[in-house]
Order: sequence, then structure tokens, then C-alpha cells
Amino acid sequence: MAMSRSATAETTTLLMCLMAVAAVSLGGAEARKQQGKGTLGFYELRRGEFSMVVTNWGATILSVRLPDKTGHIDDVVLGYKNIGAYVNDTTYFGALVGRVANRIAGGRFTIKNRPYHTYKNDGNNTLHGGHRGFSQVFWSVRERVTGEFPYITFSYRSYDGEQGFPGALDVLVTYKIDGDYSYSVTMYARPVDKPTPVNLAQHSYWNLRGHGRGTILDHSVQIFASAVTPVGAHLIPTGAVTPVAGTPFDFRTPAAPGAHIAEVEGGYDINYVLDGAEVDGQGVRKVAVVSEATSGRVMELWADQPGVQFYTGNFLKGDESKGGAVYVKHGGLCLETQDYPDAVHNAKFPTEIYRKGQVYKHYMLYKFSLATNK
Repeated sequence: MAMSRSATAETTTLLMCLMAVAAVSLGGAEARKQQGKGTLGFYELRRGEFSMVVTNWGATILSVRLPDKTGHIDDVVLGYKNIGAYVNDTTYFGALVGRVANRIAGGRFTIKNRPYHTYKNDGNNTLHGGHRGFSQVFWSVRERVTGEFPYITFSYRSYDGEQGFPGALDVLVTYKIDGDYSYSVTMYARPVDKPTPVNLAQHSYWNLRGHGRGTILDHSVQIFASAVTPVGAHLIPTGAVTPVAGTPFDFRTPAAPGAHIAEVEGGYDINYVLDGAEVDGQGVRKVAVVSEATSGRVMELWADQPGVQFYTGNFLKGDESKGGAVYVKHGGLCLETQDYPDAVHNAKFPTEIYRKGQVYKHYMLYKFSLATNK
């Protein structure tokens, strides 16, 4: 399918705005230090009317554009108005987060009785790898392929002691358009010398009506999970696994997040324990289906991880973002496939410790379509 002129213009405008501010907006001592380590780049992947833009700063997804049921093309992921806003970011729009996504209680853990202390950037805890996690560094472009099924691979060498984590770690992430209105994210990590926890996540915020167009509280969400890992103070898992039946966390059948969000303190921000159904030979299972009636857009998420963090943009606060959009509270939702949070402190959770010779792999597949009236 040919790309519409409006889609071309809006994508070009996004890229020009980001590049125009890139040279001047990476500010502060830490940003200047990072700037010296790499060159900022923006890369578009396209197949017909479906496109996405990514950057090597934080291996971040900046936009995902596709048509609605009338043929109008919208950007359906949230993002900042310029690249400078991604520096010192605490919202993680579109970022690849790690070395350990989600929270580590107390910013500490032990491996073989040796204690490690990680940077505390969420009160007394470490969140998404610390103050300067993988979302706050330059990645290198390992490979870029254009054509019918375009993709780009970013690489990063995390050094021993970065944000307090042990050992050097080689990391790869590939963004690939796999077909009409579908793309995949493939993450690999390999410890170079020491055992280390690894739990990577892709942190895009979705609004299928179009970014900046109200809340996601009336979206339809289905999550293929019969249990959650409940949390206590400061969103740290208690170690239990609790059924969702009869609770506001039950999305086994499609439901609007707004239906019961008032019963969930602070809004949804919890890990779901994915069911074993629909697993293929590679461990990939259907994670969730999200749809939005006005646009007719439907998004399926498939992945090979044991959990998914469902988050309803509880801390969005009306800041101006890309295209002049203002993101209100609950203006986007996240579905972050992952290992269970704080697994380093819960022996009953799947382990996230990897040793030299072992390879961490994380695969995600997004499939978009339009709802059909029956």
C-alpha cells in the first residue's frame, strides 16, 4: 500500500523536530559525557502505511504509525516533543530498560553470598536499572537492513559495576517489521565474566485512539493471565502469587481499565503471571489483546516471557509532548513483558541470574489489525 501524503509529512516533521533540537538539548554533565560516547541517530522502518521511528538513545521507539478504520494514519505511542526531554527521563517513553527492568527492593541483592548495591532511583529501590540504566545511554547500530522487511539492531556493552551491577554484559536489541502491520522486538544479553541479573523490557506507552487523544480507560484490554504477583509498600512484590478471579485485576475476558480502576490504589501497575495456553514450540504465547472502538484498531501482543507488567500511565501529569499533545493521567498504557519483579529476592520466582556462557533472550511480537463488525 502506498503511504499517504499526510503520513509522509507528519513523519518528516517528527524527524526534523527531533534532529533540530538534538545538538542543543542534550544538556548537563552526564549528558555531555554520554554524548561523547556516541552519535545520535534516528531511523525509520516502513512497510506501506505502517511505520516506526527509533533512535539509538536508549534504543527507544519514538513513533508507531498506522491507519484507523477510516484510513486516517495516527501515531499510537506516546513520546516527548524533542530528544532533549528523553535525557534525565523518568517516564521511560518507548525505552529499552535494563539491566533489570522493574524494581529491586532496597537496591541490593546477593549472588553466591556476595552483596551488590545498585543505584537507588525510586525511593529506597532501584527501578529499571538505576538512574542511568540502558534507557539513558547511546547504543551502537550493529546492523541496518532496508527493503520489504526492514530491521535495525542496536548493541550495547554494559560495563562491570555500571549502576552497581556485577560484570560486563553484551546486549542486543532488534526492531523488525515482520509483515503488514506487525513488528517484533528481539533482545539478547550475554554475561562476559560474572554472574548478573538480567531482565530487559520494552517500555512503550500505547493509546490506540492516537497519542494525546484522551485516556485509555475506555480501551478494551484482555490479558491471558489467571494470577498476579501482589505488591506491598512501594510496589515491591510480596512473594505471593494470587488468583485474579473476583478481583479488579481480572482481565481474562476483555474489559475496560476504567471499569474498576477506582478500586485499585494508584491505578494498575502490577505483574501478571501469564498462563501456559497457546504456547508455540519456541515458548511464545499470546499475552494480551487491546482494542479501541473509535479507531477500530486492535493490537495483539505475543511474547516468550513468564510475566507482563500492566501499567495505566498513573503518573502522567499533563506535560506537553510531541506534536503539542498533552498527556493526561491514564493517557497511555504499557504492557511490559518480563521476568517477575524483584526476582533476586524471591526464590520461588523464575530466576533472572545469568552466568558466563548463558544467553538471555526475550522476544515480543506486535500484531495490529482493524476490528470487523459481526
